[in-house]
Amino acid sequence: MATGNEGLTRGTPQVGTASAVFVSIAAALGGFLFGYDTAVINGTTGALEVQWGIGSVETGVVVSSALLGCAVGAWFAGSLANKFGRPRVMMLAAVIFFITSLGSALATGPVDLTVWRVTGGLAIGAASVIAPAYIAEIAPAHLRGRLGSLQQFAIVLGIFSALLVNYGIQASAGGASGEVPWGGTAWRWMFAAAAVPAFVYFMCSLNIPESPRYLVAKHQEDRAKEILVKYVGGDVDTKIVEIRESLHSDRPPRISDVRGPRFGLLPIVWVGIFLSMFQQFVGINVIFYYSTSLWQTVGFSENDAFLTSVINSLVNIAGTVLAIYLVDRVGRKKLLMWGSMLMFIALGTMAVIFATANVDAENNPVLGDAQGVIALIAANVFVFGFAFTWGPVVWVLLGEMFPNRIRASALGVAAAAQWISNWLITVTFPELAQTGLFLAYGLYAAFALISFFFVGKMIKETKGVELEDMEALEAGTYKAAG
Repeated sequence: MATGNEGLTRGTPQVGTASAVFVSIAAALGGFLFGYDTAVINGTTGALEVQWGIGSVETGVVVSSALLGCAVGAWFAGSLANKFGRPRVMMLAAVIFFITSLGSALATGPVDLTVWRVTGGLAIGAASVIAPAYIAEIAPAHLRGRLGSLQQFAIVLGIFSALLVNYGIQASAGGASGEVPWGGTAWRWMFAAAAVPAFVYFMCSLNIPESPRYLVAKHQEDRAKEILVKYVGGDVDTKIVEIRESLHSDRPPRISDVRGPRFGLLPIVWVGIFLSMFQQFVGINVIFYYSTSLWQTVGFSENDAFLTSVINSLVNIAGTVLAIYLVDRVGRKKLLMWGSMLMFIALGTMAVIFATANVDAENNPVLGDAQGVIALIAANVFVFGFAFTWGPVVWVLLGEMFPNRIRASALGVAAAAQWISNWLITVTFPELAQTGLFLAYGLYAAFALISFFFVGKMIKETKGVELEDMEALEAGTYKAAG
């Protein structure tokens, strides 16, 4: 256990900074796939409804189907990573995503599209777990927040890229249901384009080193030392001893290690689960799954709705860049609490706007000019509030808050909870929206407010704390500087 300044200064030499940044970027490309898959469905929903004659319930199932696969992939990713290593699981995820992207593009109906989406979700779920765990394990403590934020930065770049590609494809075809000049329906090319980042992710996964903590667990300490020297620096021999001691046992890590006295799980695992759930229950992915159809519903043209979604994504990127700058300066806990309040205000504003708007014959809100501007500003404030706080910081915390021995397994459980929560929000939104958009955004605002108090009570600041000291931090015996 570190005392005094040790926990804050070990690994601070700049020896491995450039190398650590490079491999962290490569690992974070899994987040790019995550983001791309999140947003690619956004531009296709209207076309799928028209082409296949499906209603709101069926649309919700198709849109959310990948998330169930994500939950399964996340659950098993930790065990697979503990058995086969982090880069190998990344390569497997890339192959699956490549195949299912092409399969989705060739789908003949909602059933087989759902099957392809669920299968692709397995890969996305696995990548969502491996990237933050790997980055936390390869990064020096003083850079861990910023490098961990690359996961979210890659996610938002993936979202932006998908929306930009969707916008370009539908513009060339005159709509998502139209035919593109080079042949084929626009929405099919939206799905097919996802194969490109999958291939890039596979190639990058071939060229990154194994996690030193995985290697120590596998009794390959010489290899672990080589990697620590290159990517972390500092007193490598001492670091190896600390990693070995933090693993507590000679047997390999496994999913059963997360079991504990609180309803079957360790308390820290429950904290990770609720952190993941709140990240989704504020409704952020409603913006990225449904924003195009949402803005059309309240009076925007199809082209303007696509453009508005691209603007949302640019705001998302700007917020994430700010998070990368702040996370190792301000700390994790403060950013989360700031984000909770900003999102509560923005979501509450949207709920009021939709509640007071006039409605058409189908009970859809019709926003006046002023209401439309306010709703659009509030939506972007919400996205920005999420992007510089809850978006990246949750992934940073999930990658670092768990003790070494259970990190991959606990992260898998927490990420599975995140994907299930994402699915619940996504599949229920179409019906909530039919009842009234004010109800949906009112619920999301309530969850944002609750998350403020959850963070204040349950989250401990991990800024600058070595991974080997997380167990002591949770137990209240860690002593930081100052």
